[in-house]
Amino acid sequence: MVAENTEALAAMARILSPHCRVSRMSDGALIADWRRTRFLGMTAADVQKFAEGSPEERAELVSVLVRAGCATGRRKKHVDSGAVGLWLRGVHLLIRTLGFGRVLRLLSLAAPGYARADLPSAQELGRLKRAVQTHSRSNWFVNGDCKSEAVTAFLLLRRSGLKAVLHVGVREHPFALHAWTASGGVCIPDADPRGHAFTPVLSIDCGGQ
Repeated sequence: MVAENTEALAAMARILSPHCRVSRMSDGALIADWRRTRFLGMTAADVQKFAEGSPEERAELVSVLVRAGCATGRRKKHVDSGAVGLWLRGVHLLIRTLGFGRVLRLLSLAAPGYARADLPSAQELGRLKRAVQTHSRSNWFVNGDCKSEAVTAFLLLRRSGLKAVLHVGVREHPFALHAWTASGGVCIPDADPRGHAFTPVLSIDCGGQ
């Protein structure tokens, strides 16, 4: 229970405005708004909802924080064409330098646990997928590498506070490996390129754990 509440408070802290701080109390949590010198209390039940509640319950709590001025109602934009290209090239260079396995083990440092209660829209995910694949296929250095595309999508989604799962799959005949990131029913890149199905052998959905 303590660990769950700690995770809930950490997720809450990520969506709070910079001038707000959250502290665990014996009967819940206390949010200190230092800009306006005021405090907002949350019951233990609300903290528990933030840790284990449904997306709708978490969205309701986030709305309360927004109305109280403790969190911003603006959604982060995770699709920036220029930024996607930079991330993609950086990730590809890192994979070539350190190896794919080591990069996967480092994801917990660069991809925090998701905090947003809302789900990404199909339009958002579609824009991100097009941006990642356009940069990947038009850049001779990356050259359509699925590992770089999957890791880049995973990092951008998680750093925007959205849930994402990175899969590594295998196909036996002929033998091949493939990587993709799934979020909101969209796979980046496709989970079955050219109609070939891959069986997941590794899935990362908790910050690289």
